[in-house]
Amino acid sequence: MPELPEVETTRRGIEPHVVGRRIVALVVYEPRLRWRVPGDLPSLVTGQRILATGRRAKYLLLTLETGTLLIHLGMSGSLRLLPADAPRRPHDHVDIVLDSGYALRFNDPRRFGSLHYTTGDPLQHPLLAHLAPEPFDPRFDGEYLWRATRGKRVSIKQFLMDGRRVVGVGNIYANEALFRAGVRPRRRAGSLTRAEAARLARAIRTVLRLAIRAGGTTLRDFVGADGSPGYFRQKLYVYERTGRPCRRCHTAIRQIAQGQRSTYYCPSCQK
Repeated sequence: MPELPEVETTRRGIEPHVVGRRIVALVVYEPRLRWRVPGDLPSLVTGQRILATGRRAKYLLLTLETGTLLIHLGMSGSLRLLPADAPRRPHDHVDIVLDSGYALRFNDPRRFGSLHYTTGDPLQHPLLAHLAPEPFDPRFDGEYLWRATRGKRVSIKQFLMDGRRVVGVGNIYANEALFRAGVRPRRRAGSLTRAEAARLARAIRTVLRLAIRAGGTTLRDFVGADGSPGYFRQKLYVYERTGRPCRRCHTAIRQIAQGQRSTYYCPSCQK
């Protein structure tokens, strides 16, 4: 599913083309997304100028003149910039038509994405208000991670994927960060030492920065705003590399299941 790097890649891709542009229409072809698209949404946003783009966790934020449009890409969604008259493809559900003659087209095969609008502080929206710090937030460091894990018996991988602890890490990047930090994914979160927590916090930021630089990771559905896939898959150390030699020590990568998600690790490099 699109995770923080994919959403940030999308934000950076659309920003030069949407900021300062006016929304001339919002066309909803299929309202039945994760939450039904409100019937009055087109009338609320049509005519407004887009002032800025932002991101909170996996939510893309479009700041308008009198409110904010929140977009979540769900498990398989993408937001592409296309000529407004480009033929629709299967699973194209919403067009945000701009005065430039282009449209932001939301495509989501599984329909787990969503669109929301708020006139208040978007960070206080019920979907965002209780989220944990961003990985790039100065508050998220080794000390924060060490203190947050004290007494926690849950595995460190599942801990990292809990949006109440840190946002946007997700399955792919949790696997990769734990490898870089040399920590086994099944370790109890509370067993981390201060040094390991510091190493893991650094690894999370490093993996996410590298993924953003590569345009995200395309496994199946994700494409950026220009339709390009993400190329971080070529740089993955453990994810979906079961049985293949570790890029560091050549030990075969192992796969296990955790919380109904696949986990990958090197039994030699990770302790």
